[in-house]
Amino acid sequence: MAAYDGQQVVVVGAGRTGLALTAFFLGRGARVVLSDSRSAAERPELTALANQGVTLDCGGHSPELFVAADLIAISPGVPLTLPAIVAAQRQGVPVLGEIEVACRELTAPLVAITGTNGKSTTTCLLGEVFSAWGKRSFVGGNLGTPLIEAVDEQWDWLLAEISSFQLEAIDTFRPRYGLLLNLSPDHLDRYPDLDAYLAAKQQLFLNMADDDVAVLNADDPQVLALAEAADCRKVLFSSRRLLAEGMSLLGDELVWRWAGEETRFAADQLQLCGSHNLENVMAALIPPLLEGCPTKTAWSAVCAFSGLEHRMAKVRELDGVAWYNDSKGTNVGSVVKSLAGLSAPVTLIAGGRDKGGDYGLLAEAAVGKVGHLILIGEAAKRIRTALEDNVTCHQATTLEEAVCLAQQLTPCGGSVLLSPACSSFDMFNSYAERGEVFVQAVQQLIAKGEG
Repeated sequence: MAAYDGQQVVVVGAGRTGLALTAFFLGRGARVVLSDSRSAAERPELTALANQGVTLDCGGHSPELFVAADLIAISPGVPLTLPAIVAAQRQGVPVLGEIEVACRELTAPLVAITGTNGKSTTTCLLGEVFSAWGKRSFVGGNLGTPLIEAVDEQWDWLLAEISSFQLEAIDTFRPRYGLLLNLSPDHLDRYPDLDAYLAAKQQLFLNMADDDVAVLNADDPQVLALAEAADCRKVLFSSRRLLAEGMSLLGDELVWRWAGEETRFAADQLQLCGSHNLENVMAALIPPLLEGCPTKTAWSAVCAFSGLEHRMAKVRELDGVAWYNDSKGTNVGSVVKSLAGLSAPVTLIAGGRDKGGDYGLLAEAAVGKVGHLILIGEAAKRIRTALEDNVTCHQATTLEEAVCLAQQLTPCGGSVLLSPACSSFDMFNSYAERGEVFVQAVQQLIAKGEG
């Protein structure tokens, strides 16, 4: 347990994580500065914190406050290249991420889940299994509830989705299980190149030791390369080959081989669809099975899970057309996997704030699958340039307009998929808000014969 009484702590970012950090440090007697790029007028609700003794540094980040701090604690979206942070680090001020602060207080074993895609689904699957097993488990992290909010409660297990941003600012952070699901280019609007993104992901293994376990995708060469130097046990899962030890997909069965024993599970019992979700299920089963969870309990729990909101969630069927909300598909790799689970013809609604992804990969996946592409948001022009030779492209100024256009374009037997390949922040506050707007617009559509 770290001591913060009387220390001056600068918390950077006034979102949910920053507010949770502020409450944590206040409760431990620290003098807290809350620094945010937005103005006080944009965040009037922060006035209540000022009344509790918090110094507000709104409308920018004041270097003099950062340099004078004993500690700087950052929210996930805050880059370490922020000038005020750089200035403070030059003066020897420590900079820690929220997950590092939290893990210095927590004693329960941690399962940390990272990768480019599938993190949220895998984290929730783990939560379902541990809950069915009767374990009191915290489920959160980048998924929604900051890990710092787990402090001061008793847990059997901590299950946390961890992003590359969060891994940038760790020191002693050490999971009992570190899951690296897959890797593909993402967040290249933040990182200078792919190597920098991969280096952030590799931090997952920084402090793992002999009695810790890395759960790795055997089919992803980049995953195996990043984990090669990790000083921990490694357990693999594969959807392409039968492993001598680990979790494999063989035909329509999942095969778990461990300690000389083999257990098989019928994949058609799962509610989750798609090859990517089979990988998520395989990864999620490994930690509880290794910890002694009965196989029937674990399998029943994953079979009962129907999926996440805004992640390949079927909204409705109208005029013989299925509508899917995949607003959480915020990178190219995620959209490619979502398309793979649908049959042609698909009308794809994509676009938003560009994250620097390679839309050429999306163009390859769209051939023979996507009949129409409807583009929205800031990245529309760049996506069109990459795909217009492969797909018929259309433009919409709003998501609601895109939904109406999709109804006109999509024939009976087809599907409409919102899977943006971009972040939401050009038009919405979050991917969740974007998904909610899509669902509402789809629900308001009237059957063609009734119009």
